[in-house]
Amino acid sequence: MKVAIVGTYPEGTFEAFQKALAKRADLELLKVDTQEKFDALEDADAIVLRIFKMPKEVVARFPSLKMIMRWGAGFDSVDIEEAGKRGIRVCNTPGANAYAVAELTVALMLAVGRKLICHDRSIRQGVWSKNTFLNETVTLNNKQVGIVGGGNIGRQVAARVQAFGASVQYYDPFRLPEEMEEKLHMKYVELNELIRTSDVITLHVPLMESTRHMIGAAEIETMKDGAILINVARGGLMDDDAVVKAVESGKLAGAGIDCVEKEPAQPGDAILENPNIIVTPHVGGGSADIADVILPMIAENVELLADGKDLKYVVNESCLQRK
Repeated sequence: MKVAIVGTYPEGTFEAFQKALAKRADLELLKVDTQEKFDALEDADAIVLRIFKMPKEVVARFPSLKMIMRWGAGFDSVDIEEAGKRGIRVCNTPGANAYAVAELTVALMLAVGRKLICHDRSIRQGVWSKNTFLNETVTLNNKQVGIVGGGNIGRQVAARVQAFGASVQYYDPFRLPEEMEEKLHMKYVELNELIRTSDVITLHVPLMESTRHMIGAAEIETMKDGAILINVARGGLMDDDAVVKAVESGKLAGAGIDCVEKEPAQPGDAILENPNIIVTPHVGGGSADIADVILPMIAENVELLADGKDLKYVVNESCLQRK
């Protein structure tokens, strides 16, 4: 069975896959680490996918493909409906990198609130900014953090910000059980109230038509003056242009964005011009040590596929048609 490891990965990942699956003589691992190599690939039984995309026409290119295994929780880079029509199971690794995303979320909250980029730029320009931004900085202590999305990542963010002295309210279309809310100290509120009353708002939901631009100019207008916005989920959940305007006007204190609408962001983009907006290049779920968690999950699914057993973490069951 041919297994293509497609995309760019932390150094040593391919060798780690080889080691994890070394006892399986029935598996042939292919290293496909450039877009050119991927464009030329036409034969694989399973694809492990990171960074690169598989729209309809790419999915259709693989007649013998049985599984697309995403490195990470998101799967919007794959046309899951087309895969389902062709009997291809699309799987992800839910929760594997949730802790890493939660860490970056809180790091951005702190960096925006304490004006770290503003200080860094000033000092590099010869200005010792000890008192320059003092009256504009805020901490998480005693702040209301509003979490949009009560899933694994949202719950881990909740635990971390509470350690800094913040209180948590959240919205999710699928409310958590009351006993879980009490245990996690997460108060449920409707989305409009969360937007209106939170000091910090952070998004942890998938990008769908129903969530695209869920934070736009109208929603920002109802926010507290000086609120902070964080998006480490998907580009398009926020109207980036509206966020830039709100930060420039002073309506928002700043924003931390790991997922921009127009990726990759380019020099000169308005979103990169304001030091109160911190942009990172979609690295929330990635780190050199994340493979320690994700790789075993993927290796297990590869072995299940090779053995003809049911796969774990299938995300396209509803549109799957068996061949």
